[in-house]
Amino acid sequence: MAAQEILNEISDFCRLAGLAESTFGRLCVNDGKLVSRLRDGGSVTLDTLARLRAFMASHADDPQALRLRVKKGSRPAPTQTPLPTQGASNGESGTVLVPASKPAAPAAPANAAGGNSEENFRFFDNRQKYLLFVNTCSEKWVVANRVAMELANISPRPPALRLFDAGVGDGTVLTRVMRAMHARFPTMPFYVVGKEVSLEDVRLTLDKIPDRFYEHPSTVLVLTNLYYSEAPWLSPKSSTAAHSLIWKEVALTGNSSHDFEEQLTDLQSFLSENWSAKVSPKTGNPMYDRPIVLTLYREDHRFLLDPILPRPGRVTADYDLIIASQPYRARASAEFKAKKVIGPLARALGPGGRLIGIHSSGKDPGLEIVQKVWPGENPFVVDRHALLKSVKIELGAAGRNLNFNAYSDARSVFRYDMHTLPGEVVGAIGTSTLFAAWNAAIYVAQIEDHRLSEVVKNDRYLEATEEVLQKYGGLWFNDESFVISRRQP
Repeated sequence: MAAQEILNEISDFCRLAGLAESTFGRLCVNDGKLVSRLRDGGSVTLDTLARLRAFMASHADDPQALRLRVKKGSRPAPTQTPLPTQGASNGESGTVLVPASKPAAPAAPANAAGGNSEENFRFFDNRQKYLLFVNTCSEKWVVANRVAMELANISPRPPALRLFDAGVGDGTVLTRVMRAMHARFPTMPFYVVGKEVSLEDVRLTLDKIPDRFYEHPSTVLVLTNLYYSEAPWLSPKSSTAAHSLIWKEVALTGNSSHDFEEQLTDLQSFLSENWSAKVSPKTGNPMYDRPIVLTLYREDHRFLLDPILPRPGRVTADYDLIIASQPYRARASAEFKAKKVIGPLARALGPGGRLIGIHSSGKDPGLEIVQKVWPGENPFVVDRHALLKSVKIELGAAGRNLNFNAYSDARSVFRYDMHTLPGEVVGAIGTSTLFAAWNAAIYVAQIEDHRLSEVVKNDRYLEATEEVLQKYGGLWFNDESFVISRRQP
């Protein structure tokens, strides 16, 4: 069997139980690195597979109770249930080949908001849908170009141009913006901070940045998993979190992208061990297990970069540019978005700094596909005008020296497309194209998995997708942007 199947089961169980995957591994088989090794392509024996599934089945009725027991220091014994070996098709009983009988899915626990964590689980953390969307649509490119336009409106002050990315994702937007920064400010030191809770996305980002250190050697890049209210200052608010903060500084040696790539690749074991996340039992959103600040720079430029290198407890925000691209769930209220995301980020702007916010706005063929399957569905109920109004209220007196710019639709709204070959959506459309278009539509609309299970039992969803693709000759989506800027003193 593919390791992805058992990984999905473990991920679902950990989400419902509110456990870190490392904790799950220790509880099941006394191995905190088990899940990370599976994600890196490792395998497990049939006996270990049986113990994992038996453990999950034994706590399926009340997974939250397991988290409470762990929190109180009561450690359940690892499961020792053996597995019959007749399922191994090639006679090798020690290697996982065929899945054992799957335990019943754990019941979703109720949360403080009255729903369940399955409904509240943040859709943008579904890795398979996310990666398919990123590789078949041009949103990352178009967003990066839109953000780069703001570089003409900032006036950096010594000692560096300061950039904050409020959701690095796979690193495409950040690295493209950094290239545009180099083109406009080729000799200016850069201080770049990126927030990202996903280990997989941090890995993808590190894979894209070696050339940034080669082309622009006076760069300090900081990656962190802290919350929006903490990340700009690289400082956890909780004393418990501050005590457990992992602060790692890496001075890259050499003078080629290859040199830097090798050293960044060597960080994988550190990331696997420490960059873990858990799921909030209240909201279903991911949250860090331990706070981390990872600082990267070139050793041969340390003398120049010393004034901008962050030090624990001595970090200033004052950013010249803040990127807030898709940093919240579309269906969240304007008040939530203002209080938890945009408000804290606006406070981190320096004099003359600009925050550009970008989110999906609907009114496009993608939403039309969704509405053919779910009539009346519209997750994009909070537009930029309503959001900025809530941000003003949230900031109160602290927002007096800020400008809130919603702009006209002609300037604010922009579109991006799903990549298709010429003639690919003329006549009969291939199944793979239909699946890619359907995935993009439900991803952007943030349709939860539990709502999909019924509609995919027949081909109506593919028929609806094909109808829209043929109607428009392709598929595109609309985003809208807004800018919050701090006045110069």
